[in-house]
Amino acid sequence: MSFRLRIGSRPSALALAQANLVKEHITAALPGLVVEIVAVSTSGDKFTTASLARIGGKGLFIRELEQALSDGRIDLAVHSMKDLPAILPTDYRLAAVPPREDPRDALIKRSPGGWAALATGARLGTSSTRRRLQALRQRPDLDIALLRGNVDTRLARLTAGDFDAIILAMAGLKRLGKLEGLNGLGGLGLVELDDRDFVPSGGQGALALEARVGGPIGSSHEIDAAVAALNDPRALAEVTAERAFLAAIGASCVSPVGVKGSVGDSSLEMRTLLFSTDGSKSLADEITAPFAIGSGLLELIQSAAAIGATLGRHMLDRGARELIEPLE
Repeated sequence: MSFRLRIGSRPSALALAQANLVKEHITAALPGLVVEIVAVSTSGDKFTTASLARIGGKGLFIRELEQALSDGRIDLAVHSMKDLPAILPTDYRLAAVPPREDPRDALIKRSPGGWAALATGARLGTSSTRRRLQALRQRPDLDIALLRGNVDTRLARLTAGDFDAIILAMAGLKRLGKLEGLNGLGGLGLVELDDRDFVPSGGQGALALEARVGGPIGSSHEIDAAVAALNDPRALAEVTAERAFLAAIGASCVSPVGVKGSVGDSSLEMRTLLFSTDGSKSLADEITAPFAIGSGLLELIQSAAAIGATLGRHMLDRGARELIEPLE
């Protein structure tokens, strides 16, 4: 095969690890394909000290990659799904959603035990408003401070004593192979947070493969088919429902809302937890609806989106718009 595929990725270790996972799957399907990973630095990578909500949200992690797609410098972009807006610009499409990694959050501490073992007024690091407000539900006394940077940077600051605990995504820790040695890293301990009490961001743990609208990836229908074959029906259904919910309530990538879809044998269960920006108000809801994972791809997407939109309408009826509007 004389074709080549250029995969765009942020330059962080986690982003490159995710891009390499995609590369491995595609080259296994098309052994003669030349695949190149192109590192594209984004605004989110450059501005590492300010709150994302104040400087433009998680869209700062995708704009330069979408521009590279538009310019023809890359053929495919690999994102963390939670960084994508619920509705993509019309020039771009979601080419595939690979199997989802663990969507839960993890509490990583400099001492053993869970929330109760943290000292009164312990310092917790996170850059996420959602995580901050969910943590305060568990421990209102915590001193929560801004912590940005890649996984290694955050772990290093915890080990150095800047924080007593931090919250990270389980998916990133697993993809970077950090779990195996975590308990021996400066005496750190990890607590996996229950996703019913600590509802993750929509799309957390999932990858998004984004391409341009209006033509095959890498100018080859064969490559397009190989990328589409990466679609995992379960992951696709869950993130479709989550993104439809977020679109329905008008949430942005930095809105303090958690939503999680879970596909069962014959149903799709969703739960959500939404906060006002100051944390003074919250809304929670859940829904379970019939769902067939064996449906055709289009039917699966339509059915999952309808379930997510239904949960969104329920939340809007209960006042979700009033909590979301101050973010706009």
